[in-house]
Amino acid sequence: MGITRRYFLKSGSVALASFAATPSFLMRTALAQTDAGHAADRPILVAIFQRGAADGISMVVPFGDKHYSTVRPQIAIPEPARSEERAIDLDGFFGLHPSLGSLKPIYDAGHLAVVHAVGSPDSTRSHFDAQDYMESGSPGNKSLSDGWLNRYLQATPSTAATPFRAVALGATLPRTLAGSAPTVAMQRAADFGLRAGQATPEIEAMFADMYKDTFAAVKKLRSVNPQQYTPAAGVQYPNSAFGQALLQIAQLVKSNVGMQVAFADIGGLDTHANQGAARGQLANRLKEFGDGIASFYRDLGDGIRNVVIVTMTEFGRAIHQNGSGGTDHGHASSLFVLGGPVKGGKVYGQWPGLAPEQLYEGRDLALTTDFRTVFSEVLIGHMGATDLRKIFPGFKQAGSLKIV
Repeated sequence: MGITRRYFLKSGSVALASFAATPSFLMRTALAQTDAGHAADRPILVAIFQRGAADGISMVVPFGDKHYSTVRPQIAIPEPARSEERAIDLDGFFGLHPSLGSLKPIYDAGHLAVVHAVGSPDSTRSHFDAQDYMESGSPGNKSLSDGWLNRYLQATPSTAATPFRAVALGATLPRTLAGSAPTVAMQRAADFGLRAGQATPEIEAMFADMYKDTFAAVKKLRSVNPQQYTPAAGVQYPNSAFGQALLQIAQLVKSNVGMQVAFADIGGLDTHANQGAARGQLANRLKEFGDGIASFYRDLGDGIRNVVIVTMTEFGRAIHQNGSGGTDHGHASSLFVLGGPVKGGKVYGQWPGLAPEQLYEGRDLALTTDFRTVFSEVLIGHMGATDLRKIFPGFKQAGSLKIV
């Protein structure tokens, strides 16, 4: 037939599904053969982005601050008591939103750390800019084209890396993983492979010969049978895109395909109106968020000893509720770090207070911890990074939380 590589690329009759960057096709990365023992020793980082700007003082309620309930007369979460729909006490000052109750056992086990008054030092209240700065890891700097997780991969090359070293569960590659290091984006592990269209087996065989390593990756993933995955006994993930993304990340961790970095996100957190308190719009999203993470934690079982999950959101919400029963764009928020290596059971960070004179620009929770401090500690303490200058250019860490 005289079919050439150019024919395949132009005809579209056979297309590779899910790979996020051309270099992962063409660099001829060898698919490493690993055993279960080796995989058990590999540190893994799972990054979760709460898109829309999550309300940090509803997620982690500062009920011990006397100004909290007065600034939010309808949407404040009541302080802990022996009843439902109240904050879940963590340390006598902070409490979890009641919809995050599934995370409390992880906190009690010492594997969940909370960081409050954390975020980006940039003052923007634009979702687009703030997400871009957090994912690029360089607040206020629009000149960087790659993300901080991709720069970590670039700074820590591995001769044993597989095509699944970095995986994003979603339709598109997130900014966090954009860059020259090969990454994979997929919506469903079961769909990873080829979209064959009208291609014949002969054409597919020719294509496979051209991209041997890519097909080796497809074969490796198919060998673990994604469609037949069953979570650990008693674990039921939320039936949502976010819940199913975490289920598939758990499967990839267990399947020993060489994954070291994973990414997922959850939206619906831009609560300008009808935010609710213990019930309502925000409560529903937080329950999906918390239950998904808790399911992932339980599903991994002993495997969680090598996994760290870090959450993030572009900024928080204004302290005062607005006239629509919601909250407007703010500044600092809260995040979670959890997993086996985490020094949890504690709320980290300096609390700035909610008195009028303590607020940022007179309206928002003030920032006391730069998000890069948290990410840096996870990359150094858990993932083995050594030169943060290549990952967070221009960042000078002022202190240490010692979370991992």
